[in-house]
Amino acid sequence: MRYEAAVTSISWIPSEAITGALRAPFDAGVFHYDAPPPDVVDDIEALGASGAFRFANILRAWVEVDPNGRITAHGYSGGGLMGSTVLRVGALAHDFQAVALPEIQRPADQQGDAVRFVQTNGGRTGVPAPRRVRRKPFIQWQAPLVWTTLGLTIRADGTSSAEIVGASRFPRHWIYDGNDTLTAKVGLTDFKDWYRRSFGRHTPWGDEESPALSTAVETALERTLSTTIMHGAKPKIRRFKAGATVVRQGDPGDELLLVLDGVIRVERDGERLAEYGPGAVLGERAVLEGGRRTSTLVAVTPTRVAAAAAGQIDRDQLTEVAQGHRREDVARA
Repeated sequence: MRYEAAVTSISWIPSEAITGALRAPFDAGVFHYDAPPPDVVDDIEALGASGAFRFANILRAWVEVDPNGRITAHGYSGGGLMGSTVLRVGALAHDFQAVALPEIQRPADQQGDAVRFVQTNGGRTGVPAPRRVRRKPFIQWQAPLVWTTLGLTIRADGTSSAEIVGASRFPRHWIYDGNDTLTAKVGLTDFKDWYRRSFGRHTPWGDEESPALSTAVETALERTLSTTIMHGAKPKIRRFKAGATVVRQGDPGDELLLVLDGVIRVERDGERLAEYGPGAVLGERAVLEGGRRTSTLVAVTPTRVAAAAAGQIDRDQLTEVAQGHRREDVARA
């Protein structure tokens, strides 16, 4: 019996991810941001050809199992897809194809009735990016490297599980399961750190991996509300260092919080309940339940949130969001 499984990462540049002086050419249209990838990818090659993402890491693998339930053979399939960067100056446009680096496939690790596969894919854009860096040669002309490292375990009974082992701090990485459905997101992008550090030995092609903290995917309703928040009355953008308290249980509060970047932990009465990443809408219970924060929110990583007046969101929608968040209360009980 042959069993196959897959996990894919798609990496793209959202508008809020660029910081510092390099925002200017993006905002002016010289370089381009990306629209969020779809929740379900029907044809990843066609999606890449349309310029919808910067690169994709497609890890596919298989195992052969004999009638006694023993794994007798295994192997990798799949690979990487590099996108392109369009440079526009006035009416002129040029498409710079990204440069792929050699794919890294670690030797498959068979432990009893399971085999674990780990694959790294990535590269750099074809557009030069001169910048100061922290170590020799102190000036880099080539663009920093981008990558994801994915793990996939296939068991003798045909079940499988996937993980994101590591990733560059930029751009944003979304994770898709074997059915090409969005299942997780890397919670943090750090453009400044990536721009200064992601070259040479500070990458998987050197001797470093950058750990990646993944979070669950927000609901379709939260995705709709995030558009309303960002395109309605201009929200206040707030930044928090790792470990900082975003809101405290019991304090008054009448704003909704949209997580733009980073990971936020929810605590109630000192107990950790859940963690949320980009796209999550938080703070709705205070609006619905008397104007007091019902839990404490703590920034697990450096975090940016958009704070918006709750009045621009329909109350029934806030109730639906709150009902989804109450699942953590049920789990605790």
